[in-house]
Amino acid sequence: MERFLDRRDGGRQLAAKLSEYADQPDVIALALPRGGVPVAHEVARVLDVPLDLLIVRKLGLPGREELAIGAIASGGIRILNEDIVHALSVDPEVIDRVTEQEMEELQRRQQQYRGDRAALEVRDRTVILIDDGLATGASMLAAVQALRTRNPARIIVAVPAAAPQAIDLLRKKVDKIVCVMAPDPFEGVGKWYEDFSQTTDEEVRMLLEKSDKNLHS
Repeated sequence: MERFLDRRDGGRQLAAKLSEYADQPDVIALALPRGGVPVAHEVARVLDVPLDLLIVRKLGLPGREELAIGAIASGGIRILNEDIVHALSVDPEVIDRVTEQEMEELQRRQQQYRGDRAALEVRDRTVILIDDGLATGASMLAAVQALRTRNPARIIVAVPAAAPQAIDLLRKKVDKIVCVMAPDPFEGVGKWYEDFSQTTDEEVRMLLEKSDKNLHS
């Protein structure tokens, strides 16, 4: 199975599988920063649809940060993993404190990435949620749950590469999943890219601005 050259190559190959959504006035692309932005930029460019961001931050249990007790997303949305919260009897004050810390980081990133640019309206629109890959699917699941509260007409999850287990996790939560490859064993998103260097904050800003110019040119 051939690897993608980089995230932009992954985006171009993904766009080819999303051609039915090209030039549709009710379609928008939402990227999960940072790695999802170069992928989504190519998709938005090829399909000629608007691009925006959906920033997601995991709420990790203090002392066991890898354990997600929930997540927050752009728009002041918080989703809690009620099963874990109840099983571990997590104090509401702890949840609020972690939420406050992560919300500060989310707002910092939002300001850094978009400045004064207003978020796109997603209500009653078809939203293509894009990342550079799905390993566990946890971040994308949080993004989907957050997006649902904003009442889109349809949610399509689209990634260049995904673990089969992540696809199974998300399949019943969205209207459609589109991916170029779903290798098994998966062994991590980075394995499927020749160049998987970190996407910078500056690149996120630049691609968002470039996408606006492309759409209005």
